[in-house]
Amino acid sequence: MRYLLGLQEYLHQHYRRSVFDEALASGEPWEFHLHKRRIVKRSIIENMTYDLKVKGDGLNEATIPKTDIKIVYPEKLSGAVLPVLKVDRRVRDLSLEPIIAPGERYHVKNKTLFPLMKERRVLFFTLLEGEVVKGIVAGFSRYEITIHLKGGTPVTILRHSVYDIRDKKGRCFLKASQEKTRDWEKSGLYVELPSET
Repeated sequence: MRYLLGLQEYLHQHYRRSVFDEALASGEPWEFHLHKRRIVKRSIIENMTYDLKVKGDGLNEATIPKTDIKIVYPEKLSGAVLPVLKVDRRVRDLSLEPIIAPGERYHVKNKTLFPLMKERRVLFFTLLEGEVVKGIVAGFSRYEITIHLKGGTPVTILRHSVYDIRDKKGRCFLKASQEKTRDWEKSGLYVELPSET
């Protein structure tokens, strides 16, 4: 039997982590890219199961559904993030809405992400409204993928907002494609389970 060396240990340590807990603990404003191409700067005051309670300078408390969020990062990093975000106009023109039903989303498997993260492969993440985030996977959890942009700037993509993931050669890493190509099996991390003696 073969398996990905280190994957289960990684998931045990990181799978339940949430960038929203980090943002809440920081007490600082973060920048949220929301559907309908809105960007807001808010501080999280409560991280609920499906929503965030937020507040901005001089603004009343508001609630943001998590399914509305595409990208999030500390507001102080805005100057490094915004200039490098690109847009795929073909995807933008599809006018896609948030996908509420998990079974209808564009999934990427953990066993696909893990080798890509370890190999530090440069990837292009295209989101539902066409934003393209280029970088290296720095970590992932059940609902999020953290990317290091050029220069190491961290941004977190919500997994429900992903439309496509490809490398420089155009190879697709979504679940639907990987069921056929099974790239994780080509990784040096894919090893034989030691036999019991």
